[in-house]
Amino acid sequence: MSQDQAVPPEEEFTVIEGETENAFADEGARFTEELKAMSEKYLRLYAEFDNYKKRVNKDKEELLKYGQESLLYELLTVIDNLELALKHASDEVSTGLIQGVEITYKELMKTLEKFGLTAVEAEGENFDPSVHHAMSQVERDDVEENLVVEEYRKGYKLKDKVLRPSLVSVSKKPPEDNRETEAMKINNITEEES
Repeated sequence: MSQDQAVPPEEEFTVIEGETENAFADEGARFTEELKAMSEKYLRLYAEFDNYKKRVNKDKEELLKYGQESLLYELLTVIDNLELALKHASDEVSTGLIQGVEITYKELMKTLEKFGLTAVEAEGENFDPSVHHAMSQVERDDVEENLVVEEYRKGYKLKDKVLRPSLVSVSKKPPEDNRETEAMKINNITEEES
């Protein structure tokens, strides 16, 4: 090779330098993309973990709030039986026994109230399907419509959750033609008496 044909060292260096710059630029772009992808992955994982922590805390709070739900539900039959015993106790011979059952019932209810158990108000209240379960409808002209007129079994709430709905009878207005017929019968009876 002659000296004229040989590539001067400066040109060779420039070509290598240009290729190196391109390689560094490509490598930098690749690292930037990888960094961006890893950053997005990190943010997604962080958000998922944060949601997981919130869900676990919520579950923990509900467990603490309603953890005794099954026990309290099972005790409702005991409460019902004590109420029935008090309702049907009329024998004067067993007044001491009745007083003992009454004291036991009151203490049990006081203890259960500490844990958040409360009775659902029913009789005389407006019918609310979220806390009352209608067993029958009674035609009554003397009360408003959709009013609870009789409670068959007490309902209970555990804090803000219905543990057992009340079994009730709900009023409804009699049809208009029945009311007119009843009014005529009453008028006829009073006229005959006069």
